[in-house]
Amino acid sequence: MNLINLTVFKQFLKSSTAGGIILFSCVIISLLVANSPLAGYLSGFLNHQIGYESEAIQLRYPILLWINDGLMAIFFLLVGLEIKRELVEGELSSPKKALLPILAAIGGAILPAAIYAVINQGTDSHHGWGIPMATDIAFALAVITMLGNKVPASLKIFLAALAIVDDLLAILVIAIFYSGDLHFTYLMYALGIFLALLALNKLGVKNIWAYLIPGVFIWYFIHHSGIHATIAGVLVAMTLPTTPDAKESPLEKLEHALTRPVNFLIIPLFALANTNITIHQDMIAGLTSTLGIGIIAGLIVGKSLGILTTCFISTKLKISTLPEGANWSHIVGVGLLAGIGFTMSIFISILSFDNELMIEEAKFAVLIGSLLSGLMGYILLSTASKKQKINN
Repeated sequence: MNLINLTVFKQFLKSSTAGGIILFSCVIISLLVANSPLAGYLSGFLNHQIGYESEAIQLRYPILLWINDGLMAIFFLLVGLEIKRELVEGELSSPKKALLPILAAIGGAILPAAIYAVINQGTDSHHGWGIPMATDIAFALAVITMLGNKVPASLKIFLAALAIVDDLLAILVIAIFYSGDLHFTYLMYALGIFLALLALNKLGVKNIWAYLIPGVFIWYFIHHSGIHATIAGVLVAMTLPTTPDAKESPLEKLEHALTRPVNFLIIPLFALANTNITIHQDMIAGLTSTLGIGIIAGLIVGKSLGILTTCFISTKLKISTLPEGANWSHIVGVGLLAGIGFTMSIFISILSFDNELMIEEAKFAVLIGSLLSGLMGYILLSTASKKQKINN
């Protein structure tokens, strides 16, 4: 019996939906704990400081910051590796392949931000316009994978490429608009190490640790520079060597090594730490505030309409074509799945505001908007598949 249970567990971990299920479970657990007598213990644990500090080195921070700035840098390292691989040999490797998801990602980022900005114009929450721009790759792909053969395989590739470009845009937004005061000395140190890693790449150095160990120093200097430290993960990823052929490169080796730890440990820990939301009347009321409405409308309406409109214009102008086997209902469904902002949107929420209540209201609005967007996308794609089979 134990062997059977172990086999089932291993099969679950290998499944493409496992990461999304674990992530969703951590959200539920965190919300339950945050709204129970254990809430104080969890908050106390997350605020407990660990690390080392001296006159020269400052590395003592709350556990919550280590998760958001430290572990999430590894998440962004994986995202950066995926982006570079797609640029070199994947769905973004040629203009024809890359154009539609790139344009769709841009449309799906600009319109949600614009909707939020219009709704929150002149309010204290105006700075959160970046929150509804982002797509959670893990959740969005988990939902579309759960549909199995109900959707064309090309649609999954389209969503993956779109989400990767979307994350790149989110990373740029974080770096440019959601960083603190810049300290150029630290930036210069980080830039010097980054250039040294690019030189190692050109020299053909393939040892992964030759990039990761200096990458830790890049993280340290960027963390102290005023730019959010997670950007270090993307910078290091861009220096890893890869090739367009089938042979496994150092970049692909590292990507494979990080996928499970990120999906099954880092993202769930981020979810546990950052959905630690004690729900109260003010927060529920916040769903009808300009902040809540801007986030929910941005994720549900902005994402789907921005992606649909961009794809429609691109195909009418014959710049690109829809994914093979896909129709317009599929594109709307994918747009709704892209409205699952969860991880990235919560992350930007934390960076957007200093007011704790506003952060909590933003997180709660992200949860509601992502849940509704994902549910609507799943239903629409499932329905579109049934109609397509009947018509055929």
